Amino acid sequence: MKTISADELQERIIAGRELALIDVRTTGEFAKAHLLFAVSVPLDKLELVFDQLVPRLGTPIVFCDEGSGLADQAAERLLPFGYNNLEILQGGIQAWKEAGYEIFSGINVPSKAFGEFVEHEYSTPHVSANELKAKIDAGEKLVILDSRPMSEFNKMNIPGASCCPGAELVYRVTDASIDTKTLVVVNCAGRTRSIIGCQSLINAGIPNPVVALKDGTMGWHLAGFELEKGQVRSAPNVSKTGLQRSKEMADAVRTKYGVRRIGLSKLQLFQDQSQERSLFLLDVRSPEEFESGHLPGSQSAPGGQLVQATDEFVGVRNARLVLIDDTGVRAAMTASWLIQMGWDEVYVLEGGLENDDLEIGKPPRKVLGLEETRSPKLSAEQANQMITGGSVSIFDLADSLEFREGHLPGAKRTSRSILAKQLENQTEESQVLLTSPDGAFASLTAEDVGHKAGKTISVLDGGVEAWRLAGYTLEQGDDLDAGELSEDVWYKPYQRTDAIDEAMKAYLTWEVALVEQIERDGTTNFKRFDSSNEKVREESNTK
Repeated sequence: MKTISADELQERIIAGRELALIDVRTTGEFAKAHLLFAVSVPLDKLELVFDQLVPRLGTPIVFCDEGSGLADQAAERLLPFGYNNLEILQGGIQAWKEAGYEIFSGINVPSKAFGEFVEHEYSTPHVSANELKAKIDAGEKLVILDSRPMSEFNKMNIPGASCCPGAELVYRVTDASIDTKTLVVVNCAGRTRSIIGCQSLINAGIPNPVVALKDGTMGWHLAGFELEKGQVRSAPNVSKTGLQRSKEMADAVRTKYGVRRIGLSKLQLFQDQSQERSLFLLDVRSPEEFESGHLPGSQSAPGGQLVQATDEFVGVRNARLVLIDDTGVRAAMTASWLIQMGWDEVYVLEGGLENDDLEIGKPPRKVLGLEETRSPKLSAEQANQMITGGSVSIFDLADSLEFREGHLPGAKRTSRSILAKQLENQTEESQVLLTSPDGAFASLTAEDVGHKAGKTISVLDGGVEAWRLAGYTLEQGDDLDAGELSEDVWYKPYQRTDAIDEAMKAYLTWEVALVEQIERDGTTNFKRFDSSNEKVREESNTK
């Protein structure tokens, strides 16, 4: 397999051409130390997500690890699927560090660093938890808009806040504000989406005063204030007046930041070129709107999350991005931020949702190699009969957070890399049932591991989700015997089971420090625009 040195990779990154930089260690290991633009794709789950993150077979791909050989395994695993431009970072991340280049911790770092850049460059106004609490207690006129998706809002929120995910803010703020004198407070769990959300409203020119809640729900908790839990309160639906006003604001933003629009004919041209140029069709509406009807070939990428965690949707740096929504408002606002993040080819599709051939529901996920799997699949009912009727060992491929949320009673956590070893302890009479969140990973692993171990592995068709929908009981909690699987993911501070306050403080300090670290790294090309309608300078740290 071809290798690339740290110096050569640095030059490749600075050149600004297409590049997929893939770190194949576990996400927990990745979060401790990685390259700035690396995308976390654990080797065990490579086939599950690779087509979505890197759809073009000829994309230049560089795999990295800590020098353990995982990168070589990843490249060898992809070759049969047609990927043909593969290289390995020679010496892994240690060689990168020894060459004098920056190593980053955490996840979604480019997006997080960009949020800090925005606050630093524009002096985005903020309010502390103590100041906000005083305003609430004094009965001041304000509205609190939480820029996280409902799944996060439901877990915890500032009392009285309404859920209004990032790309929805300009879309819904006219109807959410009582009048132009009402203070609009934007918050998230920490900093990034608060800053971006607040600055979005400022950039759009809303007449209201607007501030970001400093440090979000974490800051509120650390100040000693109670958070609400289990709420489903959303910002108001968009009225006719609100829609018209949001379009006017989005038009001004589109002009200021140079957001380009294309029609279906230009999109067809991009699609015809997709074997030479990576193309991502990103629907920035809510997941519910996406499932009610979307353009074939597009993926759901709610705008606020796309800016907050771009690397979870797009695995190819400098790819071509086409954003889709129904009114142009959310797509224009999202595009304006991606342009400032340094994405040069970002477009908003006009009229894309007016066709009659829209797809309904969630599109089928392409899992490399899944069609070739032949392991026996059991329905939830059949699996329940197996469990109640004999000796069964249940193994679950969920990550530690997914397993904690819900798993089959008696299940043990496993991974693709250690399942064969666990099967050595099974008696000949014991049946094996393998599960995963939606069943796809279980089918892939059963085929791979079962063949090597000489053991027949049955798969729960549809996974844990199918079990739940069938009405069967799920257990919650961690697998205390998981051992080597315990650091498979990165835990957000509020997902930890101990030292939560200390983790929150460390996380917030880490975010703020990213501004200085990206300056040292020197490979970002974040762009700054002045307060007029002209870009005055490009903030490029490229050395």
